[in-house]
Amino acid sequence: MSLIHIKTRPFYTHPENFQGVTPLMANILARRQINTAHELELKLKHLLAPSLKNLHQAVQYIDQAIDQKQSIVIVGDYDADGATSTALMVLVLRSLGANVHYLVPDRFKYGYGLTEKIVDLAQQTYSPDVLITVDNGISSHAGVNQAKQYGMTVIITDHHLTTKPAPLADAVVNPNQLGCTFASKALAGVGVAFYVLAALVTERKKYNKSTTNMVQYLDLVALGTYADVAALDHNNRILIDVGLRKIQQSHCRAGILALLHVAGRDAACIDASDLGFALGPRLNAAGRMQSMHIGVECLLAESFEQAYPLAQQLQQLNQERRTVESEIKQDALQTLQDIQFDQTDLPLALVLFEPHWHQGVIGIVAGRLKEQFYRPSIVFALDEDGVHIKGSARSVEGIHIRDVIERVAEKHPDLVRFFGGHAAAAGLTIERANFERFKKAFNAEISSLDSQLFQAVLWTDGELDATDFTLDAVKHIECYGPWGQKFPLPVFEGVFHVQHARWLKEKHLKLNLMLESGQYIDAIAFNAKDHFEFNAQKPQVKLVYTLSKNEFQGKLSVQLKVIYLTSDF
Repeated sequence: MSLIHIKTRPFYTHPENFQGVTPLMANILARRQINTAHELELKLKHLLAPSLKNLHQAVQYIDQAIDQKQSIVIVGDYDADGATSTALMVLVLRSLGANVHYLVPDRFKYGYGLTEKIVDLAQQTYSPDVLITVDNGISSHAGVNQAKQYGMTVIITDHHLTTKPAPLADAVVNPNQLGCTFASKALAGVGVAFYVLAALVTERKKYNKSTTNMVQYLDLVALGTYADVAALDHNNRILIDVGLRKIQQSHCRAGILALLHVAGRDAACIDASDLGFALGPRLNAAGRMQSMHIGVECLLAESFEQAYPLAQQLQQLNQERRTVESEIKQDALQTLQDIQFDQTDLPLALVLFEPHWHQGVIGIVAGRLKEQFYRPSIVFALDEDGVHIKGSARSVEGIHIRDVIERVAEKHPDLVRFFGGHAAAAGLTIERANFERFKKAFNAEISSLDSQLFQAVLWTDGELDATDFTLDAVKHIECYGPWGQKFPLPVFEGVFHVQHARWLKEKHLKLNLMLESGQYIDAIAFNAKDHFEFNAQKPQVKLVYTLSKNEFQGKLSVQLKVIYLTSDF
């Protein structure tokens, strides 16, 4: 963190545009590309109209399949977005009387997406008339062709990026496909599935063939969207806010309540970040460590009693995931140390591989390395066939990792076998024998980029006025959530006088600070021992922090939650 640059977010609009809000909130909103008060209203009536390309065709095929009692199989993905998408599709189609089953590929056996192997499995298991993908399929040309050879009607619903023509499916619904003019490109896979199903329900209601209310399923949409770190544009904030409120009122799937219970969270008190940092990892653990079938079944469970044992399994898998992840990260850090570089002489990209690393957690490890060293990172693990290795890539702001991998693939057609993903995260498969060649080619692409992109920047909303260190300010910030990707939680900076400092459990730093006004306030820096350099001999400290509230012995007070700390400034 020592190489970090602290910068204040620019204003995109005038704070005066926001009438009826506090000056603090007006400044915060003006820094977040919010242009109108309309964008602050998170009501379902403001959702974008269902204008996705090929949506009508997809609805027609599914509608006909239900009426004709055709067999439908859903093929999902093995992350939280894929699990919620799968559960959503199964639940709604069941409510409409469909004959529906699902498959979530085992990542270790079948790989990502609609592969030929997973199509063969679908045929052998269910002999479906209709195959629908959720959260995958936009790059699955061979899999689609295989399904068509079996005589299946194939409907792709996905949100991943592509620069190539879509597969030759009967209908492809993806806001990011070529030629789709839908205004929000930020829909997660579960958001795309929701739009397809909402249009289907609307169509069937015209002929009195449905009484399904799609609002009841927004808990799943909220969970999948936030856990997938989708950009929180106006449309996604509406979906998340409405779904989150249902969860807070316990009007949600029993599986979500069970996951909250094992995570030690009270449904009534959660905020959107709990979807990403409490529920998401536990759901993802199934796909990372074993099979996402457990996660989907948890979300499909009809009662808390059915869901709870599955949630406990997910809790155990998440604990195993943490252990394995920690071991791989330590291995990776040792590998980097053996290369003998330090924070001032970092390679522009970190590309690592060890045969004994676990496929299920390499994405998380790549993310940890990216955060620690602020470099695009790719971590590879051995595929089951022993011939190929699978990589998970994570990138810093401004470097579109999927596009970089695509450029490598175009310049070296024999090098990258499969790839796909987003700007910030991607996956790929190469031959083990080609690791060093790929590493060299990838580094060459990264080296051609602007050097400014490799400087870590911590953006803040500036310094707080002394009058804003209040519980009311915390409440106002909470009211304008959900906060998250591309709509970041307000972060502030400042220099404070240290009145008292003490270590908790020898790793967390608790500070009592004095403001220029003479007011005293507490701050907490979790895991400060590992991340920050605090000098107790210096009278002042520079902090980057968020405003939060702390409850102690029944008394509420404002507390600063420290993101960055330095005694040297």
